[in-house]
Amino acid sequence: MSHGFDITEAGVELAAPEPPPPAHPLLVKLDGAMRLINRLVMIPCMLALLASALILTYSVVARYFLKIPTDWQDEVAIFLLVGTTFFSGAYVQSFRGHVGIEALAGMLPDGVNRVRMLFVDLLSLFFCAFFSWKSWALFREALHEGQTTTSSWGPPLWIPYSLMAAGMTLLSLQLLLEFLSRVAPRSKATTRAKPS
Repeated sequence: MSHGFDITEAGVELAAPEPPPPAHPLLVKLDGAMRLINRLVMIPCMLALLASALILTYSVVARYFLKIPTDWQDEVAIFLLVGTTFFSGAYVQSFRGHVGIEALAGMLPDGVNRVRMLFVDLLSLFFCAFFSWKSWALFREALHEGQTTTSSWGPPLWIPYSLMAAGMTLLSLQLLLEFLSRVAPRSKATTRAKPS
């Protein structure tokens, strides 16, 4: 099964090994840049997740124990969670950590399985690229029209749309890099036969 966590006899390992970089020199540079971007993006994602948990906790305490009305906490927490979800997508994909059903992988020959993985990567790339394009269109529309949420606080909708669009763009770039790495010719150093 393709996932970000490896289950062992001792329990769950917290970090999956990083996949090897592609062989083509340009792809190696792009892979390094994407890994750096993914690592840098994960820091604000972790902080945003923590902030949303603290904001929601404050909201519960303020509403139910202190009887203080709240009008901004839910939307701020949702915006933070939207940003965290979409921005961390490329990082998770770099480890192939998204949910996938690998029942066929064990039954198919290696050649057929490689074609299947290539097809899945290409299909995922097209979907994410389309989603990214539509997200940028929503962002542009919300920004030009001054769209806001319907709450009494009414923050602008371009904020979550920009987070969604940027995160899906990163995920699309990650998928493109993985697809190109699969189809790029391998150098002799990377195609050596594995010892049996």
